[in-house]
Amino acid sequence: MKKIIVLAFLVAGISLHAQSKSELLTHYENFYKEMRLQGDVVGVINALTHLNVIAPSQARRDTLAFIYMNNGQHLQALNTIGIENDKNSSDIAVQVKAVSLKTLNQPKRAIEQFETLFERNPNAFLAYELADLQILVGDAEGAAKNIEYGLANVKDDMKHAFYERQQPYEASLKAAFYHIKGLLTFNNDKTKIDESIALMEEALKIDPNFNLASLSKQALESKKNTPESAKE
Repeated sequence: MKKIIVLAFLVAGISLHAQSKSELLTHYENFYKEMRLQGDVVGVINALTHLNVIAPSQARRDTLAFIYMNNGQHLQALNTIGIENDKNSSDIAVQVKAVSLKTLNQPKRAIEQFETLFERNPNAFLAYELADLQILVGDAEGAAKNIEYGLANVKDDMKHAFYERQQPYEASLKAAFYHIKGLLTFNNDKTKIDESIALMEEALKIDPNFNLASLSKQALESKKNTPESAKE
């Protein structure tokens, strides 16, 4: 008889726990929907975190990481999904890793993730990101390849965001490719300063308001006009 009573309590406890978990899941799913409607990022993060504890899901984890990334919390984003170059990761996860690693100044690791994205969906935007990072790590050959791909596939209406000003702005992606081609040309051969300046001028011809190209052109012209004795 005692065994039957204990068993009954055990079954009741399991049933209660299952019901409680189901109720919590429903609660946080509704909470998540409400926070999304209100545009409350902190609330959305809170809801997804609870949902991942109650009912772990890779899709939810990827979504949480993506929200962290969009909110500028790149370290939290990477802590959520890791930094491994997993070819089986979702596009969202790879994008989060690529952008967050780039933002946290990990260019070599970011390149791996951008290359995975490019393999899945080659386009001018990804080619620019790769070329920009490859110049940074000294991969001139890889950068040149992606710049040529970009110039062959970029559309006139494509834009890229830049942040060297206090106020971020957008410039023509085509102009951006000419700008980094100018940088790469000068990095590869310092005697080709006139060719580099001409590429900056081409970028400014496409987009006269491209501030970064204007700054680069000024720096190259200043270097060109500085006597060799002064450089030493």
